Amino acid sequence: MPKIIDAKVIVTCPGRNFVTLKIITDEGIYGLGDATLNGRELSVASYLTDHVIPCLIGRDAHRIEDIWQYLYKGAYWRRGPVTMTAIAAVDMALWDIKGKIAGLPVYQLLGGASREGVMVYGHANGTSIEDTVNVALEYQAQGYKAIRLQCGVPGMASTYGVSKDKYFYEPADADLPTENVWNTSKYLRVVPELFKAAREALGWDVHLLHDIHHRLTPIEAGRLGKDLEPYRPFWLEDATPAENQEAFRLIRQHTTAPLAVGEIFNSIWDAKDLIQNQLIDYIRATVVHAGGITHLRRIAALADLYQVRTGCHGATDLSPVCMAAALHFDLSVPNFGIQEYMRHTEETDAVFPHAYSFGNGMMHPGEAPGLGVDIDEELATKYEYKRAFLPVNRLEDGTMHSW
Repeated sequence: MPKIIDAKVIVTCPGRNFVTLKIITDEGIYGLGDATLNGRELSVASYLTDHVIPCLIGRDAHRIEDIWQYLYKGAYWRRGPVTMTAIAAVDMALWDIKGKIAGLPVYQLLGGASREGVMVYGHANGTSIEDTVNVALEYQAQGYKAIRLQCGVPGMASTYGVSKDKYFYEPADADLPTENVWNTSKYLRVVPELFKAAREALGWDVHLLHDIHHRLTPIEAGRLGKDLEPYRPFWLEDATPAENQEAFRLIRQHTTAPLAVGEIFNSIWDAKDLIQNQLIDYIRATVVHAGGITHLRRIAALADLYQVRTGCHGATDLSPVCMAAALHFDLSVPNFGIQEYMRHTEETDAVFPHAYSFGNGMMHPGEAPGLGVDIDEELATKYEYKRAFLPVNRLEDGTMHSW
């Protein structure tokens, strides 16, 4: 058996913070796992170093399921973003090791490919409708079959999801949380105009998506969905906070626009009622925040019973290790829907050389054994951790609002 003899946490900041777990076996084979939790990175680093790694030494690296159950059930304090991100990092690293020992890419260990490639969507954003549509046209010219649309809201100084750089976007933007001002009425007026302009410019052969970022009440989300129905959105993401899963039932009563949610979910229990009651169409849980490949496969299997498809979160706060793991997962599951793809910076790609590739609107994890991602540890040490927070939102009267 390949015995785990060492493990360590690597924290680096090549443009943004990443936490990586490296597990090493007595055969000299190592695996990597992403442990990045945006804005709370050091919490996971400490959890792994102080509470998880000591429990891994001497264990059989092939026993992925048993180690997952041990870390989940043995901690007493179950679930939560820190715990599940730490478990996910271990899980990814063990799948990486198993693939390297087998000489196969991880997707082959998951049952093989269910499709030729993974459809991804890019982010088109701008300060105005015109700017956003122009960026969307650039994405369409690059072969993207699906594009997310976000634009600035007139009368508001800034809008979450709209960046100064049209290709690279980092929402964790300050040493302390930036406070933005939000106005729902202005937002609800501009989004239908954005989709109308986009359909006129891009036509009907490209999927258009939109992220609401949990900012609407269920009835407001239902109204927006109804207004967007003529433009056939691929999905409306995070329409309302999902702590109350029944809220999506009210949205369903008022619109046929497909609904997606789950990027901040960390277990199957967060999505169970939404899936079983068919209140959503896409589940957005990620490999790194939902317990790794092992647990995300369980979520996908439940979703498949109810014709809910996957649409994994794929922003730049997920390292190339997680992106690779997501692509292996995406390629293998039968109910794949779409994968978010935000490009990493050149600095990040240099620290994490990888085998995955993009072409004709799709991605593929590659054929390298394991996950197909490595880490340049010497280069990683040159980028020191920098504290960074996600912004917060207040209404114009100062009331705290969902981010």
